[in-house]
Amino acid sequence: MAKDQLLVKKVPADLRNWIDQEALERRMTLKEFVVGVLRQARSEPERGTLFDGLRTTVKFEPAALPFKFIDLFAGIGGFRIGLSRAGGRCVFSSEWDKSAQKTYAAWFGETPHGDINKIDFSEIPDHDILAAGFPCQPFSIAGVSKKNSLGRAHGFKCQTQGTLFFQLASIIEVKRPPVFMLENVKNLQSHDKGQTWKVIENTLRELGYCVFSKVIDAAAWVPQHRERIFIVGFDRKVFGDNPPFSFPTPPDNHPKFRSILEPNPDPRFTLTDHLWKYLQDYAKRHKEKGNGFGFGMADLDGVTRTLSARYYKDGSEVLIPQAKGNPRRLTPREAARLMGYDDNLPIVVAATPAYKQFGNSVVPAVVEAVAKEIVKVLSWQLCRSGNGCLLKSSRRAAG
Repeated sequence: MAKDQLLVKKVPADLRNWIDQEALERRMTLKEFVVGVLRQARSEPERGTLFDGLRTTVKFEPAALPFKFIDLFAGIGGFRIGLSRAGGRCVFSSEWDKSAQKTYAAWFGETPHGDINKIDFSEIPDHDILAAGFPCQPFSIAGVSKKNSLGRAHGFKCQTQGTLFFQLASIIEVKRPPVFMLENVKNLQSHDKGQTWKVIENTLRELGYCVFSKVIDAAAWVPQHRERIFIVGFDRKVFGDNPPFSFPTPPDNHPKFRSILEPNPDPRFTLTDHLWKYLQDYAKRHKEKGNGFGFGMADLDGVTRTLSARYYKDGSEVLIPQAKGNPRRLTPREAARLMGYDDNLPIVVAATPAYKQFGNSVVPAVVEAVAKEIVKVLSWQLCRSGNGCLLKSSRRAAG
C-alpha cells in the first residue's frame, strides 16, 4: 500500500452509518469528511470534540459536491446521466412513453412514474435540482384582458392552464427546488410569435427564480449540430438576486463524425435503389425552386445535421456515404453514439422506437457541462452561508 494511503477494516456498523450520514449532510465525499475530522483533531487538539467547527474548516469543492435531483419528462435518461456525472443522485423520475420507460428501466434499474398529470406531488421527494426536458406547447391567453378589466388576478395558472408546462410550474411552486434545469428546442423563443417564451420566462420569474437561458450547440461535445435552449433558475430566497452562474464554455476538441461509425454495419441499413432515387429527385425538385430541402450526406471528418425523432422514416437528414453503392442510414448504435450514449447501455427496443428515442433525447455531455456550472453556484452558496448548512435549511431560514 502506498505511504499516502490508509486502510481501515471492520469499521463498526454504527460508526460507519454515522460517517455516511454526516458526509451526506455536509455534502462531502466520505474521504473529505474523514480527512477533515483528522485535520481538525491535529490542528486544534485542545477542542472538547473533534467535530466542533468542522463545517467551517473544511472547504467545499465543487467537483465533489453531491446533490439530489428529479428527472421529469425523462425520456431515456439523458438528464439523469449528465447530472449523475456531475455528482447528482436521482430520487424521482417521470416519463409517460412506454417504450422510453423500457429503455430507462434497462439502463437505471427503475421504471419512471407515468403521466405527470396524474402524479401526486406528495410522492415527489425533496430535491436540490429539478430537471425537465418539457414539451413545447402554445399558451392560450384568452380572457386575461377581461380578467384585468374586472380586477381579477390571473397569473401563470391562468395563462398556462391545460399545458404540460403548467404541471411543471406547479411542481416548482409546491416543491420549491433551489435550482431547476430545463431544456427545449431552439425555436422555443420564437414559438407562437414569441408568446410561448414570454409566458414561460415570466412564469418562472413570478415563482421567485433568477432565470438564465442560452441556446447551446452540442457540436462541441458530439459530432452533430444540435441547438437546444437550456433554462436554469435559482431560487432568490436561497441564492439572492445575483447568483454567480454562467453557462459552460464549449470544449475545443470537437469530435469527428467518423468516430461514431461501426466498422461492419448490417447491409439492411443501406438505402434501396428506389428510396435513394426518391431522395435525389426530391432534393433536385426543391433545389430548382430555390429551396434547401433534401437529404444530408455526412462529412466523415466533420459534424452532421441534427438527428430528429423522425429519423426512422427515411434517415435522409443523416446519410453515410459508402465506397460502393448507395449511402446508408445510421445503425441504432451509431444513433446512440451520435447523442453521446456509451456502448455499455443496451438498446432494448426495435430500430424504429430506438431512432425516435435518441432523436428526442438531450445530449448527456451538454447536461453534464451545464450541471457542473450549477454545482459551482451550489458550492458558492454553501461556503457563503458560513456554517455549511444544507440548501433546504438555508431556504427555510430565508423564508
